[in-house]
Amino acid sequence: MTETNLVEPAREAFVAGGVLVAPVLVAGLVVGLFTGLVQAATGIHAVAVGLVPRLLVTGLVLVWTLPWMVERMADLFQLAAGP
Repeated sequence: MTETNLVEPAREAFVAGGVLVAPVLVAGLVVGLFTGLVQAATGIHAVAVGLVPRLLVTGLVLVWTLPWMVERMADLFQLAAGP
């Protein structure tokens, strides 16, 4: 088995993993930045003000994108299994 046979599937797995988690991470980042700005502007520094919206949005985005994620993972596993 050559290095190419090992490196290429590993690279594809890392790229697929990054693509799969990107929507959830971006949504959490956007909501976190927005709640941080709101907290800084209002002077409210309660942990729940920053945590609860991030958890809700992360959960909603995860539920919304889950079918797409499962389909992408199934495609990756079928590709890895080979013909």
